[in-house]
Amino acid sequence: MTEAGSVEGAEALLRDLGAGALAHPGGTLLAHVRRVRSRLAAWEARPALQTAGLCHAFYGTDGFPDGLLPLERRSELARVIGREAEAIVYLYASCDRGATYPGLAGPAPCFHDRFSGVQWTPASRTLRDFADLTAANELDLAAHDPEFRDRWGPDLLALFTRLRPLLSRAAWEDCREILPKAA
Repeated sequence: MTEAGSVEGAEALLRDLGAGALAHPGGTLLAHVRRVRSRLAAWEARPALQTAGLCHAFYGTDGFPDGLLPLERRSELARVIGREAEAIVYLYASCDRGATYPGLAGPAPCFHDRFSGVQWTPASRTLRDFADLTAANELDLAAHDPEFRDRWGPDLLALFTRLRPLLSRAAWEDCREILPKAA
């Protein structure tokens, strides 16, 4: 499967499942996930992470419970976007933010899966993927929704300052550009 094919397939699935009509800060869910993918592309993220950015809300998230697919249909999404990208989507969706964020960049990071209850230590590449996807998502919201930025910007800047060792240089630069406006 080519990257273009997986993106095309993901876009079709997003449209079929109503992402273009689902309200989301800054417009629709479809507009948001497209911008997240574009931000990751601008950061020169690898193709699987860009595709995961496009699909990051398929199973809902700790902050956006309206998923497009139930977890029982993970294999369907994997067939469309590839196993690596789908695994990143699941990782992002499964994060129990309250339990995971505080120690994520520490010496013994522990990821808490809100679906299974499992706690585990991700590999460094997985942590970096998660950090950049988190930044791309939250920065898009902050850039397109002034109310969101005003309310959550200082907390996000604190989070991304802690996660800085995991963030790509481009992600950190965008954090510094977008989030100080909220302080």
